[in-house]
Amino acid sequence: MQLRKENILVVDDDINILELLQRHLQSWNYHVFKAISVKEAVTILRDTNINLLITDLKMPEVDGFELIKFVSEHYPTLPKLVVTGYPSVQDSLAAIKSGVVDYLTKPFTRDELKTAIDKSLLTSNDNNLTIVKPSEENNKEFGEIIGNSDKINHVLQIIERVKNNKATVFIKGESGTGKELVARAIHYQGKFSRAPFIAVNCGGIPENLLEAELFGYLKGAFTGAETNREGLFQAANGGTIFLDEIGNASLTVQSRLLRVLQEKEVVRVGSTKAEKIDVRIIAATNSDLREMIQKQTFREDLYYRLTVVEINVAPLRERKDDIHLLVDKFLFKYGVEYKDRFLKITPEALSVLKRYDWPGNIRELENIIQRAVIMCDRIVDITHLPDHLKYELNFSSETLQPLKIIEKQYIEKVLRITGNNKTKAAEILQIDRKTLRNKLLD
Repeated sequence: MQLRKENILVVDDDINILELLQRHLQSWNYHVFKAISVKEAVTILRDTNINLLITDLKMPEVDGFELIKFVSEHYPTLPKLVVTGYPSVQDSLAAIKSGVVDYLTKPFTRDELKTAIDKSLLTSNDNNLTIVKPSEENNKEFGEIIGNSDKINHVLQIIERVKNNKATVFIKGESGTGKELVARAIHYQGKFSRAPFIAVNCGGIPENLLEAELFGYLKGAFTGAETNREGLFQAANGGTIFLDEIGNASLTVQSRLLRVLQEKEVVRVGSTKAEKIDVRIIAATNSDLREMIQKQTFREDLYYRLTVVEINVAPLRERKDDIHLLVDKFLFKYGVEYKDRFLKITPEALSVLKRYDWPGNIRELENIIQRAVIMCDRIVDITHLPDHLKYELNFSSETLQPLKIIEKQYIEKVLRITGNNKTKAAEILQIDRKTLRNKLLD
């Protein structure tokens, strides 16, 4: 039986109702997804293009109303149908106000269900429409990259141009800006997405092992080489290898990389035989390679081979318009993971996040939102943010004064505290009364 193109998500904590709805929907050739909780439903919504949501209202932990509100804001074009065994006028009105197309009361007939489904699907102008979160509309095509700023749109334009060819790409950006996300988008959004993608942290592999890991080795090539082994370049054959922190590669490894780029072949450690490979190389760094060239720690000829296409990923401080989109993403991710609910953030807290300069970039923002979600109940506010993000007084411009004036002011303060008792004040200050008197006269 040929399934229809419509995907219908059914959410109910009653297994019997789920199975009943599934039988009916499959008999009408719909593709059915089932969830016994709102948390499970959210996971399906994130990963699948759903054309209709059918949900119960009364469910443990997070109820159907929460799911309806979430879908109404994050998937506004997705039609919603309520099926409930606890009908009330108040619930019915609330559901309709939340954008529910129809409201069925259990038990219902097969024909009533079919009529409600047809009515709900008609509310969509195009049943082929891909339903996505608003914050992902401009970047769903590029995987996990989030943002609508000019800086990010420029990056996406370059990705669009290089994703279907194997030109060498060089990604530059500070730590935590998402360089690997850009590399993955180039690979997985292009026509070579079914081929391997191998990510290598050149700074995370000891220098004496990096060469063997990248190019492979023969048995006996060095101590510990007990068998022949392919390298990561061979593993990535036909696809993409991502060399992160390329600036950490030794000059020996750089020389071998140059040969790979020039000859499209690798030679294993301990071998003289070249092996042909077909690999797209994407390299990235947060180092200044031009400065390294001047210091002769990076090969200039390799630099020009790597930078056929350059992508500069801007730091978060230069794309603050994207912060609210990133915050939404992380609130969604960790809210569901830790709280089984959908969290919000106050305007005041969001303002603090936008004011901060984010030296750790997106990675730092994600960590702070993750912590805030753990610390809050339903709403992230300023109290859940670390103190170093908040406003601090700046005393750097305080007027400097001579020591004798500061000393006199302190003596006067001690006298006030002691009720102008000079003997007691002199005792506290550990000076005699004559010295006390002279300092006051200065």
